[in-house]
Amino acid sequence: MPETHRIESEVAGTPVNAYLVEGERELVAIDATLTVSGGRAVRERIEAIGKPLAALLLTHAHPDHYGGAVEVVVGSEASVVATPGVDAAIRRDDETKEAILRPMFGDEWPRERTFPTQLIEPGAEFAFGDIELTVRDLGPGESPHDSIWLLGDDQSTVFCGDQGYNRMHCYLADGHWENWLAHLDALVTDLPADVTLLPGHGDGAGRELLDWQRGYIECFVGAVRAGAWSDHERAKQEVVDAMASYLEADDLRFLMELSVEPVAAQLGLLEPSRS
Repeated sequence: MPETHRIESEVAGTPVNAYLVEGERELVAIDATLTVSGGRAVRERIEAIGKPLAALLLTHAHPDHYGGAVEVVVGSEASVVATPGVDAAIRRDDETKEAILRPMFGDEWPRERTFPTQLIEPGAEFAFGDIELTVRDLGPGESPHDSIWLLGDDQSTVFCGDQGYNRMHCYLADGHWENWLAHLDALVTDLPADVTLLPGHGDGAGRELLDWQRGYIECFVGAVRAGAWSDHERAKQEVVDAMASYLEADDLRFLMELSVEPVAAQLGLLEPSRS
């Protein structure tokens, strides 16, 4: 039975997970963290285990999950694998992410990024020795394009990317939160009752993670709707305060704060010049 390893990286208040699945003879990585140091931490764990990396699988199109890929796969023959939708979204948006992240992270944001080198169709199975994974393509949701990877025949371990943040604030600025809610409903219905969800942020959990995530999204959108947007700054602060009350932890709070105005604009609550 393959063993799963979690590598948590944190730079400038941004905790993010990558995972290694260890088979009898080789390793498969899921996601790559954001930064140079995060990617190197994954590679150092690979070297410590002492088995070759067969592939790096990407769950979705946000840079904190693909940015470190160049460091993870350097010196190996590993392919970087994603669905066509995830690949297209990464390539389309990377230049925009460069403009945002370079001032924030400097040289910790890789100067050159590694994009997917192998595309896998939705629903396809992927096998490396005794490591068997199935990809489920979700489309736009938490990010411009999401997927999850299910481990083994029983699919009771799921690398769910950012479908569920575990007790951390969340990013909704891409504007696909209604799709995200639909994905959560489908996963609650489809996944085994005893599933273990391994998220992109926070600890692993069962299906209660999906219920918590739905509650967070609904609270956030409700707080945005309730704002008196004639006073822009006050309304924004009220949303931030509401979410700080909902979740007292500060992890990834800046992502929540970055999401307030885009969601307000999506809901038609802001003048176009303020969006």
